[in-house]
Amino acid sequence: MTIAKEKIAPVFEREKLSKRELANKLGVSRSSLYYRKKRPILDREIKTQIESVMADNPSYGHKRIAMELKLNKKRILRVMKVFGLKPARRRATYPQKPEDQFKPPAKFKNLIENITALYPNHIWAADFTYIKYNGIFIYLATIIDLFTREIVGFNVSRFRNKYLVIGALNCALKYNPPPEYSHSDQGSEYEANEHVELAKQNKIIISMSRKSSPWENSFQESFYSNFKLDLGRTNRFDTLPELIEAIYQGIYYYNHKRIHTELKMPPKKFKLLYYLQQKNSSKAVDKSVRRMGYLTGTELGPRWSGLGRRQPRRELWLPAIPATAATVL
Repeated sequence: MTIAKEKIAPVFEREKLSKRELANKLGVSRSSLYYRKKRPILDREIKTQIESVMADNPSYGHKRIAMELKLNKKRILRVMKVFGLKPARRRATYPQKPEDQFKPPAKFKNLIENITALYPNHIWAADFTYIKYNGIFIYLATIIDLFTREIVGFNVSRFRNKYLVIGALNCALKYNPPPEYSHSDQGSEYEANEHVELAKQNKIIISMSRKSSPWENSFQESFYSNFKLDLGRTNRFDTLPELIEAIYQGIYYYNHKRIHTELKMPPKKFKLLYYLQQKNSSKAVDKSVRRMGYLTGTELGPRWSGLGRRQPRRELWLPAIPATAATVL
């Protein structure tokens, strides 16, 4: 019999023993007999919540999970390590494009290299990817707004050609005003005359990454990596229309529900809050300026309002003048 058993065995020889006497025999405090570690219980509860979030968002890391659960990210990371929970990851593979391998550099330069998007529809970034399904490739072209990180236009096609990217641009222009810059890589699809002409008709400045420099269009690369994780295995779809429907649902999920790490919220919500803030700020400034006896530029007619369609709305503050003079202006 070990020393511990020899010490404890006589304690249990009596039929009845109070907890105070038991604690005295064991040489511990009475309260320690009631002690139960709370950390493992709380960790198991948090583990259940993490698994619930990861079931709907398989690509979420500990930061996004912490935002979803409104808990500290270090605590989430510790629990995930304890129970071996890891987000889904994939190894990127790219189909070869022999026709672009020895193509000379494009005439368009990277014009957004030192520019930061300052407002919605300032800079769009375009790219396309492939989705393998039952031995064939389905191509998805998307356009992302670099300010709101929203997918503003997309197109799905069975073929990788100029019509794939033109369809995505037409989709974006249908629901949004033209941007100032449109950035893409140096693919032959984006250099097609039809695509370039469509951009020029809408007064869009074309920008392209340097050849073999995917990091210069990193926003799209990051989007596709997470999008394919959320889409999951494509072989589970019985028909091609089911896959296309899942692609549409995936883009809707990204825009409306998926938390963006940089924005701390979904892109659509960020865009809505931005416009609400701009509207409320404009009303507050108008009220204070009127109180000081000034007129806003919009009250003097369209000649004085704004600085162009691609600039954020700015007001021109002019001293209050008689109505007749304002009419003449």
